[in-house]
Amino acid sequence: MAQHLTPELDIRIRRAAFNRALAEADLAAIGPLLANDVVLVAGTDSALITGRKAQLHAWKREFAMQDRSIYTRMPDAITVSPVAPIAFEHGHWEGVAAQGGAMQASGTYTAKWRELGDDWVIEAELYLTLA
Repeated sequence: MAQHLTPELDIRIRRAAFNRALAEADLAAIGPLLANDVVLVAGTDSALITGRKAQLHAWKREFAMQDRSIYTRMPDAITVSPVAPIAFEHGHWEGVAAQGGAMQASGTYTAKWRELGDDWVIEAELYLTLA
């Protein structure tokens, strides 16, 4: 990122880039947004996906599905730690059908971010399916 504004804005920009990468099925754009040891806990079945490689593999499978979903995370609040280069993002998410846009699922989420070098990366995400 050439210019740093605030940690909150940097995280919001990176979240928007993640959403765009999901919509465009762009694995190459997702990788740099994830920490090497990133952890994702899925919303419905609490499946645990550990590590960047495993998460990229899961997205690759999702992107190849004929009836794939497009997931969007919408941050409601970002809290930046005053004592460490970490932040929490809280928000809501939705999954819609790539073909037709019908709502398939939605809920809330929390993500933990860490500043590594000049960039913020996702260390952990926890999802709750509500619909």
